[in-house]
Amino acid sequence: MTTSRYLQLDVFCARAGGGNPLGVVIGADGWSDADLQRFATWTNLVETTFVLAPTTPAASYRLRIFTPAKEIPFAGHPTIGSAHAVLETGFAPARDGVLMQECAAGLLPVRVEGEGERRRLFVQAPGARVVREGVHVEPILSYLLRGIALGALPPACVEGGRRWWVAEFASEAALRSWQPEHASIGTLARETDTLGLCAFARCANGTDAGYDLVVRAFPAGVGIVEDPASGAANGLIAAWIALREPHGALARGYRVSQGREIGRDASITIRIDEPGADGRRAVWVGGQTHTVIDGRTRRLT
Repeated sequence: MTTSRYLQLDVFCARAGGGNPLGVVIGADGWSDADLQRFATWTNLVETTFVLAPTTPAASYRLRIFTPAKEIPFAGHPTIGSAHAVLETGFAPARDGVLMQECAAGLLPVRVEGEGERRRLFVQAPGARVVREGVHVEPILSYLLRGIALGALPPACVEGGRRWWVAEFASEAALRSWQPEHASIGTLARETDTLGLCAFARCANGTDAGYDLVVRAFPAGVGIVEDPASGAANGLIAAWIALREPHGALARGYRVSQGREIGRDASITIRIDEPGADGRRAVWVGGQTHTVIDGRTRRLT
């Protein structure tokens, strides 16, 4: 049986072991949909991706993203990690410092900065829109956040590639020590057709700490208790901040710390462009990726 190149990566971390694991199969064009899902279920990683030949000349490659249970149109850490795998294996070169990813969310540019261990990749997050906002617009959300001092921005349901509830806490310490009711987050996710709740807090001494925002993500909608590094969720938080605070301290970008509460140390960089002709501000989510396993695999039959 023909084998395919397989990489297991650690995404959004300065060094391996601190980020979000990802499995990437290179060149699985002959696999059926059932083959792809069966393999992703077997790896039991948060996401497994499959790099395929593009269907349009504008794209460098085509990407399909699977959780252990289903295919999804977009996610941040699988996009960044897969772009790393494309470069590491020579599947496709960057053109003028950019890879163009074809996926179910459309054509997404990935900027390539640097080389080797220091290389950082940035994906332009899909355009976002605010679905609902306010702590009292959803009773379960109000229940989850009861007794918590909230930050400057109201909670909101934001959609862009994925759909999340985002909520700002008034203090980093309160967010880091928070013990949420995961069953209630699951109910919130199911009843509002979202992934769950992503909470963030600003760091009072960002220059000294090395980050400006702390993020904790609870994607109960896909059966995950807490995510160590969330590209899509961070993209939606950035879009929310850019919309509500276009001239604020974070309006052009910032650094994120995520995952320390579950034994990781993810580092994510956000960049926010100036408004374009349509008034929209592109959000770029990026960081480093490290190869942990490089081998070959075959279809599971």
